[in-house]
Amino acid sequence: MARILLVDDDELLRNVLALTLQKMGHVVVEARNGRDALELCAEGLPDLLFTDLIMPEQEGLETIATIRQLHPAVKIIAMSGGGRGDATDYLKSARLLGADRTLHKPFTQEAMARAIAEVGATA
Repeated sequence: MARILLVDDDELLRNVLALTLQKMGHVVVEARNGRDALELCAEGLPDLLFTDLIMPEQEGLETIATIRQLHPAVKIIAMSGGGRGDATDYLKSARLLGADRTLHKPFTQEAMARAIAEVGATA
């Protein structure tokens, strides 16, 4: 069972993803932006950071860079549906900053489970 820090400013999507991850056997801690996620990391590191990229206050790219610098062992999956630009560009940037895997929104439960398994954070 992995401890997953799920970061997304879309509350409805975050709730759906959290329930899905919990049903998969993971322990889920939720944050609404990167700033909140970093505060939660200070309280206890997750096995996996599952983060959106476009968020208010602190975006996912900055969060990924900070986590990678401070806690290099934490696995990272970045997700994006776009925003002000093409999601593919954001996801490429996430990979360059240290994300282990990326997912283009919308994605299936199977794709999410496969990504988690690929980064080695399985239940």
